[in-house]
Amino acid sequence: MRVELWSSSFCGACASTRAVLERAHELVPDAALTESNVALSPAAAESDGITATPTVIVTTDNGREVFRAVGVPTLPQVLGAVALALLD
Repeated sequence: MRVELWSSSFCGACASTRAVLERAHELVPDAALTESNVALSPAAAESDGITATPTVIVTTDNGREVFRAVGVPTLPQVLGAVALALLD
């Protein structure tokens, strides 16, 4: 399962999102947490349908998207998405 944060250098809300995801990762350390900057990976961002930052995407081990949040998600939202991904 993967939790991915799409961020940008000028994004103030990205720091808040990063803190939520880091807390979720402490609680579920098996979740692979990655961060990508849209300016450094524009083709990948476009391919993932990123239109704003922060965007969080949770996918299952087989790559199925189970959650997408544009803006700062809450810790319960992220943990619920992680649970869905683990059940897949």
